[in-house]
Amino acid sequence: MNDSDEIGPEEPERDLQVWDLPVRVVHWLLALAIFGCWLTETLGVAWMQWHMRLGYLVLGLAVFRIFWGFIGPRYARFSDFLHGPRAVFDYARSWTTGAPPAHAGHNPLAGWAIMAMLACILVQAVTGLFHTDDILTTGPLRGAVSSDLADRLGGVHAANAELLWILIGLHFAALLVHRYIAGERLVGAMWTGRKAGVFPSGQDGIASSRLWLALGLAAGVTLGVWLLLALAPDPAPASFDFS
Repeated sequence: MNDSDEIGPEEPERDLQVWDLPVRVVHWLLALAIFGCWLTETLGVAWMQWHMRLGYLVLGLAVFRIFWGFIGPRYARFSDFLHGPRAVFDYARSWTTGAPPAHAGHNPLAGWAIMAMLACILVQAVTGLFHTDDILTTGPLRGAVSSDLADRLGGVHAANAELLWILIGLHFAALLVHRYIAGERLVGAMWTGRKAGVFPSGQDGIASSRLWLALGLAAGVTLGVWLLLALAPDPAPASFDFS
């Protein structure tokens, strides 16, 4: 945090528009799609086609969020909430010495937590494209790699799912800590886009959600995912030795 972002002694509480509409839509769609992937996998093979479709949605949403992290409004950008080790350490230590400083966007610790979850989601979606159960369900890119590599990617897909649930659990725990210790209503803020608090003078609300840019990006990502699936090679036929 630089000098221009420090809170003055008489800094008033403000209600800012922080989260743009694309960030909020992607956030909630990702939550629903990931839950849907878990549910369809739990229900068994009859639901695996829906599991795969939801996986494609997760892939598109994750890719959109990565691009939006470079071209979206201020608080959606990685450059706004990714800080160095010193800033992360100072923020974490502030929880032990009193109320942590308010941030209009993600705080330094949450910023890296978001990146870890986004990376985990992307790995899960990508490895699912190569995964096969060798019975009824085969990922669209299974034919692009060897059987050995497909098995390894399938192992990553399974292990990474466990890591993703751990990160989601930590995410829920952080929401509870911020709500009942810091008094921040982060769930409501991600729904309405607005946050109230005593923010540094250099942190102001966004003026626009850049919806036309978001729609163009969404169309491009959708086309990219469709092309990826449409041009995927057919998987090699299974071979059986009956000798």
